Amino acid sequence: MISIIECLKNKLTSQKITPELTAIKKEITKKSRPTIHENQLNDVEHDLIEYINRETEKRNVNNVTRTNAYLNFYKRFPEIHWAFLGHMVSRNGGWNMTDLKGSLLSRLLSSEEREEFFTFLERGNWLIFQDIYPQLLLYEESVKRNTNLFYLLPLFHVSFFMRVIWNYFYRIKDRYLLTVALIVNEQSYLEKRVIQNPYYQSTVLETLEFKLQELLDLNQIIFPYLEGKEIKIIGETIHQFASLHNRILLGKRLYQLLFDTENYLSIYKWAIQHPHTGSRKDFFPHLFNDLDESVPGGTYQRRIKDCRIKKNAPKLYSPILKFAWNNMAQKEAEKGDWYSDWKVIHYLKKDMFKGNGAIYHEYCKTLEKIEFSILAKEAILPKKS
Repeated sequence: MISIIECLKNKLTSQKITPELTAIKKEITKKSRPTIHENQLNDVEHDLIEYINRETEKRNVNNVTRTNAYLNFYKRFPEIHWAFLGHMVSRNGGWNMTDLKGSLLSRLLSSEEREEFFTFLERGNWLIFQDIYPQLLLYEESVKRNTNLFYLLPLFHVSFFMRVIWNYFYRIKDRYLLTVALIVNEQSYLEKRVIQNPYYQSTVLETLEFKLQELLDLNQIIFPYLEGKEIKIIGETIHQFASLHNRILLGKRLYQLLFDTENYLSIYKWAIQHPHTGSRKDFFPHLFNDLDESVPGGTYQRRIKDCRIKKNAPKLYSPILKFAWNNMAQKEAEKGDWYSDWKVIHYLKKDMFKGNGAIYHEYCKTLEKIEFSILAKEAILPKKS
């Protein structure tokens, strides 16, 4: 396992940190970390903790409920950029989940393999929400009550790193710094709990199927947007998904792409007008349908060319989430604080990245490559159940 510190031994740490980051360094390197215990709470604080836990549990049911919760929060507090970024990335998580039951991947993976992939995706989606949503609700209550409530974060097992960041944001209102800090926090939070978890290492991350995903460029994050009445897409592809460093840098690139002045309004307009269902029909109805149009049990016939369905061919099946997967009960999140070294603040530096997010042709080619893989597999082996 490559540590954050080893990842940062490159260009990222070659520049001096800004006065703002120096102030944050001073706080996160303090040996004393004030904490709070439930028996120290007054009645008002106790009621607030119960309310936040209840609201988090209510909305942490499945990918659709989480994704909607992020967007609803962002509508109330648009200064919290991460909420909209989290919404759009979570949409992609839902699409990845339903892909496992759709026309393509259901022919490449067995039932057991699809279950393992879904469990992996769902655990990560659930973990991020149960860590971030209490932070968001504490911010909401801090605004409503006009008082800093982030001293309560330890009661939700939130990293000490984020307590320092939220306190800084409450005073300075640096939207970029907060967003990138949350990207670092969520990806670091997942690292030991999911990415380095021996079960997911053996069932997903080290399997031939996951390497096949890497080979086929299936790890694409797509942001649909409206251009007139037409829906188009921009996005990014991640390689080496298991690398914490790469995931953090991807998050920063996605943030800059999403909130670029040329992109933001058209993506936000699309998101508001198209409620998340989990089906890729939400953004490409000419290519996907949430009803299966194909003949059951038949061999696969090529039907895609340049992101269009061939004449008289059925659309690709992309089910909505509630028809693809049942809600899954989750065991309690593993305790522990990922933060251990102040050098992680180098990730908070502003980058000069400026990409156009062109991904349409790459995404179309990916679909065609999957079709060829299906045809090759069916030519050699009988279809797996």
